[in-house]
Order: sequence, then C-alpha cells, then structure tokens
Amino acid sequence: MRLDKYLKVSRIIKRRPVAKEVADKGRIKVNGILAKGSTDLKVDDQIEIRFGNKLLTVKVLEMKDSTKKEDAVKMYEIISETRIEEDA
Repeated sequence: MRLDKYLKVSRIIKRRPVAKEVADKGRIKVNGILAKGSTDLKVDDQIEIRFGNKLLTVKVLEMKDSTKKEDAVKMYEIISETRIEEDA
C-alpha cells in the first residue's frame, strides 16, 4: 500500500493530499530512508514522521484498504513520540 494512503486510512494524518505533501517535503522516513508519498509499505515497516516540533515513530501492524475509526488504531503501534527542541 502507498505511504500516503496508509497514513490516511490509519488516521495518523487525516487527509491524503496532506500526507503526500508531508512526505514529499522530506519529513517522513520509512525504515530510516527518506520516503515519498508513493513509497510502498509492508507489515513491520517503521515510519518516522516529523510534525513541527514532534517526532512520531510507528510500526505498521496491518494493512487495510478502508477502516472504521475504532479499528484504525489497530493498524499501527506507537514506538516513540518525542519533542524536538529547536535551536534559537
């Protein structure tokens, strides 16, 4: 499944165009490698997303083409969520 679609279906990012834009700006890594929105994901991949001053790392547990809100959280496991301190 494409990275941008996975982020939308799992509700990590609410809209697919936003997920694609974030990936294309170099803010997402898959298994330590910079990823584009079209990057193919597999189960057990690690996704690292930089949201402003927050770094979110998740592990892909399952793939679904569509899901309900309650089931979306079962698609991934949060490995870490850390704040990034900006140098002033």
